[in-house]
Amino acid sequence: MSSETETQPDVAQDGHHGERRDTLTVTDNRTGKQYDVEIDDGTVRSIDFRQIKVSDDDFGLMTYDPAYLNTASCRSAITFLDGEAGVLEYRGYPIEQLAENSSYLEVAYLLVHGDLPTQAELDEWTHQVTIHTFVHENVKSFMQGFRHDAHPMGMLLGSVGALSTFYPDANEIDDPENRYIQTIRLIAKMPTLAAFAFRHSNGQPYVYPDNDLWYPGNFLNMLYKMTELKYEPDPRLERALDILFILHADHEQNCSTSAVRQVGSSRVDPYSAVAAGVGALYGPLHGGANEAVLRMLHRIERKENIPDFVAGVKEGKERLMGFGHRVYKNYDPRARIIKQAADDVFEVTGKNPLLDIALELERIALEDDYFIERKLYPNVDFYSGLIYEALGMPVSMFPVMFAIPRTSGWIAQWLEMVQDKEQKIARPRQIYTGQRGREYVPVGQRG
Repeated sequence: MSSETETQPDVAQDGHHGERRDTLTVTDNRTGKQYDVEIDDGTVRSIDFRQIKVSDDDFGLMTYDPAYLNTASCRSAITFLDGEAGVLEYRGYPIEQLAENSSYLEVAYLLVHGDLPTQAELDEWTHQVTIHTFVHENVKSFMQGFRHDAHPMGMLLGSVGALSTFYPDANEIDDPENRYIQTIRLIAKMPTLAAFAFRHSNGQPYVYPDNDLWYPGNFLNMLYKMTELKYEPDPRLERALDILFILHADHEQNCSTSAVRQVGSSRVDPYSAVAAGVGALYGPLHGGANEAVLRMLHRIERKENIPDFVAGVKEGKERLMGFGHRVYKNYDPRARIIKQAADDVFEVTGKNPLLDIALELERIALEDDYFIERKLYPNVDFYSGLIYEALGMPVSMFPVMFAIPRTSGWIAQWLEMVQDKEQKIARPRQIYTGQRGREYVPVGQRG
């Protein structure tokens, strides 16, 4: 393969006033034929390789990319991520600016609508989300059907999917007004379902939303209210939780977002598509990463044990959880912000004794050549588990806490996908590696 550029005299032209365009020239050494494949936005279309054939009845050349490590499945204007530079932007706004100045509901509006709201738009958006936080009473009965020891994430997965039966009109996805009300409902009701799952696990009665409270404060109310007439959340915890929600709102085409898009491509209702995202987030390699960090810190137990643990990491006997990332090859920008949020939480709850271990591990990783050469920098999961534990969360609730804010990103991606004329029902190809043409043998004759 050779890539033609504008500096070459034989660059392909598109026929319009001699305008030059970038192409990739491919030589098929099986046939000696050459093909020009257009390069657009630094990518080539896989379908263009189908023209490369050995014979007329040949299916054509496919690309093989396990886990989609180098395949763009969509065009998106929602989240920009530069892992090499450690940059994360929502709709062009740096995550640092949003975390410092914005609220989660404002960020949710930004992700869904594409621009930051005016004050009037934000007030109306906040009002709509607030008045839709209640769920149908039958949802309570549905949740009560789970075993007492059911995993909260499994309960969330089931109840989000069940919402499609409460709103059967949600499958009218070509109606913009219908899409809008389902968007509001999902963002509003996810904290309620999450809190119900938490209370169910604890054997406690469910707490209804308090619409006088701010979005994160209302969630804390549904988690922790007991016999008091009015739950008053600590504003420092509210703000820390709001920042966590902002940081987790979207993260480009990760596993769960891809699941939402893939399932949504069948034109199913958004509740079913988002339930697919919850299912993907349930996995320990995705939503369970901060749980793994906490288990690691508990196992290290004391700062004195850190040198032996680090030696074990270098020898391949231990795994350093919460460091490194599939995308980030620099310091995760969310990790710096969440570290400050952790300090604010500990100011209220008291310092988590595991924090000293975490800080020492981070110091070593940022100074030791072994970790620097491998670009093992702290990621967002490294500190989030400490915050959730300080808030009294069992580790089973950690992925649930992830799912609440990610709902706004999922629904924004779903909205973008259903309005994208290029998108069709997802149908990946495969390379068949099994046997062919076998003859059926009756059961009595099989050896």
